[in-house]
Amino acid sequence: MPLHDPAHAFVPYPDAPVPHAGTGPLSGLRFGVKDLFDVAGYPTGGGNPIVLALSGLKTRTAPTVQRLLDAGAAFAGKTVTDELAFSMNGNNAHFGAPINGAAPDRITGGSSSGSASAVSSRLVDFALGTDTGGSVRAPASHCGLYGLRPSHGRISLAGALDLAPSFDTCGFFARDALTFSRVAEVLLGEDRMALPARPRLRQPTDLWAFAQPAAVAAVQPVLAQAEGLWGPAAACTVMLDSFEAMYWNFRYIQGREAWMTDGPLIERYAPPLGPGVAERFAWSRQVSDAQVAQAESFRRRFQAHMQTLLGSDGVLLLPTMPDVAPLRSEPESALEDYRNRAIHMLCVAGLGGLPQVSLPLARQTQADAPLGVSLIGPVGSDASLIRLGVALAG
Repeated sequence: MPLHDPAHAFVPYPDAPVPHAGTGPLSGLRFGVKDLFDVAGYPTGGGNPIVLALSGLKTRTAPTVQRLLDAGAAFAGKTVTDELAFSMNGNNAHFGAPINGAAPDRITGGSSSGSASAVSSRLVDFALGTDTGGSVRAPASHCGLYGLRPSHGRISLAGALDLAPSFDTCGFFARDALTFSRVAEVLLGEDRMALPARPRLRQPTDLWAFAQPAAVAAVQPVLAQAEGLWGPAAACTVMLDSFEAMYWNFRYIQGREAWMTDGPLIERYAPPLGPGVAERFAWSRQVSDAQVAQAESFRRRFQAHMQTLLGSDGVLLLPTMPDVAPLRSEPESALEDYRNRAIHMLCVAGLGGLPQVSLPLARQTQADAPLGVSLIGPVGSDASLIRLGVALAG
């Protein structure tokens, strides 16, 4: 970890040598790695002391981390993750709360909290995170960063701890469009289904309705700018059945998979879990087979619905989150309410397996805090979606 870590973004592991290529497309850049990914010479703690105690020093580096090293990027350290990656607030009961470099009085968001903190605090140039229910998109929005949740399975999660495998994705953060694009080229390659330079722009009015009025006002100029580039945005709705159905079916699948992943550890060792995390695992344990079967059927219908809506050239534009990051002083109950509101917006890409890029293009003046603007595209359009985002950022 860096000798100077004022943001508390890194796990304080003893340094171990991590070789990287001397030259390459990412030469000169330093990066952090969320402490879910294996890096040879380091343990993988997953934000939990029991997982850390069981880990031992890894002898192999996760393939995605190795690709970055082979491209010339230099490893700076492992970043704090929310406990077992099952949170969205950025506060780990065991390792603390990394500082939001763009708004220090506000939460970073999680579970890729340390990665977003390290980038926004200028301790590294970019960082790896994971996104299951919003764990790259939320902190990207809160910390004024570029962030990607890729199409499900697009970037390898081999050598990384799972949470809910059918939703887990490997994403990344950067402060500037050029660095973000350089990392994307290394990790994504070219699309098999690229979006056109002038996509069919859509405004999902039902998702916009979840955002606070001040957030809507902050994002409106970006929508107008996008319409200037690509033509008028047609209003549309993404909801299938109801937003409550989308929310609960997402949570049923995530909960069942999270319990299948971490339930054996919890039952054997009874680790002390932090606030919010303990309650989510207790709830997940109770998800029934009938609820999972219903949710899986819903997900299949929703994916077909989104494929019809987006086709091969459609792009949704929306606020990434319902509001700017909550203050760090907010009680746990308020943070949980915010998380649940956010999931109504964030579950669209998760249920659909869709790529979503969050762009640091809006700012809520009254709160003096950043707010992300998102583009969501068809499955497999990740690289061209980023190019569109960079064009929108100017």
